[in-house]
Amino acid sequence: MMVEYQNLFTAVQASGPAEAGVPLPPGNSPRTGKEPMHVHLIGRFGNAQIGPIYLGGLGLASLILGTLSINIMGFNMLAQVNWDVVQFVRQLFWLSLDPPSPAYGLSFPPMNEGGWWLLSGALLTTSILLWWTRMYTRARALGMGTHVAWAFAAAIWLFLVLGFFRPVLMGSWSEAVPFGIFPHLDWTAAFSLRYGNLFYNPFHALSIAFLYGSALLFAMHGATILAVSRYGGDREIEQITDRGTASERAALFWRWTMGFNATMESVHRWAWWFAVLCPLVGGIGILLTGTVVDNWYLWAVKHGVAPPYPAVYPNLVDPATLIQGAK
Repeated sequence: MMVEYQNLFTAVQASGPAEAGVPLPPGNSPRTGKEPMHVHLIGRFGNAQIGPIYLGGLGLASLILGTLSINIMGFNMLAQVNWDVVQFVRQLFWLSLDPPSPAYGLSFPPMNEGGWWLLSGALLTTSILLWWTRMYTRARALGMGTHVAWAFAAAIWLFLVLGFFRPVLMGSWSEAVPFGIFPHLDWTAAFSLRYGNLFYNPFHALSIAFLYGSALLFAMHGATILAVSRYGGDREIEQITDRGTASERAALFWRWTMGFNATMESVHRWAWWFAVLCPLVGGIGILLTGTVVDNWYLWAVKHGVAPPYPAVYPNLVDPATLIQGAK
């Protein structure tokens, strides 16, 4: 009797001996959890095995600093609602921890006037950088490539541009993003309005193109592999070196529908670059805003990207074009 290959939608969980992982090089901390658990519900979405877990010094330090940062944000937000837990939960999406006012520049302000934001941001940044180092060293210890770490670094670049690099270049911590959900979104809208509509920023446009492009590539690739999983297409590494009916059908489908050949290996590089370039070019666009370009709409008009305002009221002058108005 032929057994049809199972995929995510018709999953059958196989149970067997726990996998402890490859041996770690000398000098590494031991993994915790000698007897891994198998949880059926988790196996419905991914691998049912939990553990063993490797934390190490870098992971422990990152989690401690990250927890401290989140606690500083949370307690500041809780203080804003007079320590009322019910109101904290109700208003959580609107609460924020704001950066210092422009009057403080790049100096360290009093704790209740932006100091907590600086401290929380410093702890969060250190936590993220430690976690990046952990990702890099874990990949090397397991004999893997470091592609995941460098993809994470692209996101860290955008994070540092928003909260560190650009505020330093602008000479004020007030240029940074507040910690909060809706306040973060409000900052983004105000930032775009302040600098003449970010949609005219070419690096922003590239970032959106790579965002949508990577989403499309990942979705189409994932769908293609699911479509050939009955032929073993999910075993992609094997298919790269030992091409079979799954790989041949997938390549044929892409030639017919996309117009170019994508191999079981190259499509991952395409998707990786599209995803990584999204925060990279987006960060460049943010870094140029206010430091090099003060008004992206006027920049677009000057370079023939956007049409000028219609001359309905020819005697009126755009105040942004005046030196005194710009000040």
